[in-house]
Amino acid sequence: MSRIFVSIILSSLFITAAAVAESDPDPILARQHLMEDTRDAAKVIGAMLKGEEAFDAAAAMAAFETWKKTATEAGKLFPEGSETGHDTEAKATIWTDRAGFDSKLANFGTEVDAAIAAAPDSLEALKAAAGPVFKACKACHEEYRVEKED
Repeated sequence: MSRIFVSIILSSLFITAAAVAESDPDPILARQHLMEDTRDAAKVIGAMLKGEEAFDAAAAMAAFETWKKTATEAGKLFPEGSETGHDTEAKATIWTDRAGFDSKLANFGTEVDAAIAAAPDSLEALKAAAGPVFKACKACHEEYRVEKED
């Protein structure tokens, strides 16, 4: 996959997510779209880390920016009353342990900010920058996301 193509895809996803999140009054649908973009950004980074795609600094930074959007906007997409519906994967513990959820989300944001500041210029630098972000993402999912069976 060419660098330009990956950059175009990530840019399109970011713009689409912004439009959907702003235009979709349903917080469940808005957060699902945001998380889909987050997942897609993780796939770009993951492909580089696994050697399936060549390291691409611009694509990595675009993925980090998508994650930054998630860190910034996700918290407001879990208001009271949005615990069920639309096949949500959100666990009830988001609302019963809101402080814990907000803390995990803040940690994710801190790790994303550090990854952006690191501005990785090699695969090794990307591994070091992305590792803590993936760890923070996983920590939140373990406690606050329902694992669906495929």
